[in-house]
Parts: sequence; structure tokens; C-alpha cells
Amino acid sequence: MKPLVSQKVLISICYSYFHSVLVYGVMFWGGSAISGDIFKVQKRAIRIITNKCRPESCRPLFKQLKILTLFSQYVVSVLLFMTRNMNLFTFNTEIHSINTRSSFDLHLQSTNLSVVQKGVLHSGCKMFNSLPVYIKTHFENTRHFKKILKNYLLEHSLYSMEEYYHLTAS
Repeated sequence: MKPLVSQKVLISICYSYFHSVLVYGVMFWGGSAISGDIFKVQKRAIRIITNKCRPESCRPLFKQLKILTLFSQYVVSVLLFMTRNMNLFTFNTEIHSINTRSSFDLHLQSTNLSVVQKGVLHSGCKMFNSLPVYIKTHFENTRHFKKILKNYLLEHSLYSMEEYYHLTAS
């Protein structure tokens, strides 16, 4: 298809065939080991669309095309689930009345089971707590929260979850 259609059409094809499959259930499998292999396929698709060679980085290409990386899409999916179900979670202000810098964070239950730690609820709390405050404060308006979050993630084009936590820690 590449020699026959424009880049815009290639992006549409990518969204209809690849991206739709990529985002299906990503909040359940996005943190697994297989996600690295799927991310390589996503980068390959981006290189095909933009006619770039393998040694070049795809990070600026994701920004240019305004396509979220697999890991960015995983963060968006989990955090949107979190904002839509905030009644399931407890803020630190509900636990204690002391005004600290983490008072707007979700209370993270301590657990030693890796199955629980890798689950959507626990990892979602960690992701939410790692967000910059200017994004966190908009969680009640889902549409606005999604827009701000996507712009933030498009700007940074995550290549791993460690990169997300490192980015939000600084």
C-alpha cells in the first residue's frame, strides 16, 4: 500500500488495523513482558509510514505523527480507568488530616504479592501518584484529564514504564 497512498492514508490504515488491536485490553497486558515485542512491531510500523531506516530513533516520529507509544497508551488506559472509578480508591487526605505533599495521592495498600503489585488497581495507583500535580488536579473532568494526559505523553513518547516513573519523579 505504501507506494500507492499518501502518508495520511497510511496513518489511517495503521490506526484501523494495528492500533485498534494494540489498545484492546492494553490495561491488562500492557505491563507484561510481551509488551516489549509488541512495541518493536509498533516502531516498525512507524518506520514504514515515515520511510525511515532502522538505526534512526522513532521517538521524534511518534511526536511528529501524534501517535502514542504502546507504553503511553497503557498509561492512558489505566489512568482513565482510575478516574472513572475513583470511588474504589482512597486519597491520603481521607486517611489522615495532615497536609503533606502527598495528600492528593491515592492511598497505596502495602502488599508483598507480585500478582497484586502488577495488577491494574495497584499499578494504577502508582501511575496516578506519579503524575505531575497539574494533571492530577483535573481527574474529575475525564475529558479534560484525557486531553492533558495525552498531550503530556505525546511530548515525552515513553519507551518503557521505568521511563514514565523516572520522568514523573523529576
